[in-house]
Amino acid sequence: MNVENLLSPYLQLADAVIVTDKDHVVVAVNDAYEQITGYKKDFIVGRRAGVIKSHLTPEQTYASMKKALSEKKPWSGVFVNRKKSGELWHSSITITPILIEDELFFVGIFRELEQLDSGAYVPQEQIEETKKSILEVLAISCEIQDPSIEDHLINVRKLTEKLIYAHNSYHNLNLSEEYMRNVAYSSILHDIGKAGIPEGILYKPGPLTKYERLIMETHPLIGFDILKKITSKLKDNFLRQSYKVAENIILFHHEKWNGTGYPKNLKGAEIPLEARIVAVVDVFEALTSSRPYKVAWPIEKALNFLVEHQNTHFDPDVVASFLTIKDF
Repeated sequence: MNVENLLSPYLQLADAVIVTDKDHVVVAVNDAYEQITGYKKDFIVGRRAGVIKSHLTPEQTYASMKKALSEKKPWSGVFVNRKKSGELWHSSITITPILIEDELFFVGIFRELEQLDSGAYVPQEQIEETKKSILEVLAISCEIQDPSIEDHLINVRKLTEKLIYAHNSYHNLNLSEEYMRNVAYSSILHDIGKAGIPEGILYKPGPLTKYERLIMETHPLIGFDILKKITSKLKDNFLRQSYKVAENIILFHHEKWNGTGYPKNLKGAEIPLEARIVAVVDVFEALTSSRPYKVAWPIEKALNFLVEHQNTHFDPDVVASFLTIKDF
């Protein structure tokens, strides 16, 4: 059968239209789809519908869509896809299953949200920037007793972003963009629990006593409690996934690969990846930064420290990824 002729009424719509078969392979797109995405029919037809995914659409959106379509029910939602130019494309889509000559097709009709009146839609970039800013303000507010802490926190976030992407690439992990951004943004909260540690212990120039060390080692639990109290007051969902990652970072970034860390004595892969990433970054940034009570280490010396302590303090795979970063 001539699919395009049979689908012609749908393909004449002014909005972007994509049609797939029962296996979600594209069989037709209309002119509006070509114009908006920059992809020509010759490229799109025959490929799976996810070819233009940006990985910025929440996983729960895809899960909801797949469930509805598997039951042959219509589905509506919002996607963040990527045009051929690399520009993000935010769209509201309705997908409807239809039968043509006893063959199942899915007709997707997109409406570009950027074309709505200003204020009717908040783009993903704005949401991400808001998320990052909220976490930054929260982190700095909790550690305001140290006037130099802001630089450290921002450096940790920047280096965590470099490391999580390097680790994903070096070990071919296929981590989602959403997860990697959440790790980077949430890393800034790693030490918020130090807000509950007495300054006399926190900034003591010499070694801590056993009693003082025990108090210091409570800061991950204090930080976790601070975050829980904050999140329990929020009704919005858009920070929820970031906060789960943040909880793991706050609680577990002082755990050690060999199980001698704190507060839970987790070992190896029991430690969440986000915490293993931040553990390396936090130590490296602390070693290479000047403080009133210490001199900054040279980068080479700090890198040697990471290598010497892999398999004991640090995940060796994360250290290997860290060594691939060219600029600190």
